Amino acid sequence: MRSRQMSDKLYIVIPAYNEEENIESVAREWHEVAAKCGNGSRLLIVDDGSKDSTYKKLLDLSEELELLEPVTKPNGGHGASVLWGYNYALAQGADYIFQTDSDGQTLPKEFYPMWEQRKTCDAIIGQRIGRQDGKSRVFVSKVLKFVLLLVYRVNIPDANTPFRLISRETMERYISYIPKDFNLSNVMLSVLMMRGQKKGEATVKFMPITFRPRQGGTNSINMK
Repeated sequence: MRSRQMSDKLYIVIPAYNEEENIESVAREWHEVAAKCGNGSRLLIVDDGSKDSTYKKLLDLSEELELLEPVTKPNGGHGASVLWGYNYALAQGADYIFQTDSDGQTLPKEFYPMWEQRKTCDAIIGQRIGRQDGKSRVFVSKVLKFVLLLVYRVNIPDANTPFRLISRETMERYISYIPKDFNLSNVMLSVLMMRGQKKGEATVKFMPITFRPRQGGTNSINMK
């Protein structure tokens, strides 16, 4: 892992779809994080073709929040929006990329311990402890963990966590292996990094995080 000076540029990537109820509070909270990190850090919110006022609210907020970069794209799903955001952040020269979601389930204050440890490994992923988003979602995550262990022979504590900090070099090494518009891009990225760790290519750390219920609006993913 290449050493850097402390002047690291962070891009916070947040996909959003029909999040008009949450987007202002989420944008303000994470904009504060980008401001504290400094050094050209930005908050990138990727509107995935929302049908409500999400993107309009982002444009209005960007007049006040100078580090907010709102962009919109045709609807392609959560995974495709995350992947789009990762590529955008790389193109803008990000040294580190952090991804979370726009539903307010994660806590910005839990980002800072992760940021402080960024030099110790190539990727840090949150592990959702005591999840409050429903038993069905916990069950899906457990099934996913078993399937990944069975198919890829990697034991990943929480493969799809929307709370992950990844260095530029690591993102560049693995992102090209993920198909365009792939719906589970974070899962695939976790698999690639964990397999890379087994080969000595990367170091991955998991940190416990809080995961609250959705703070407003309706989840766009059909659980069935």
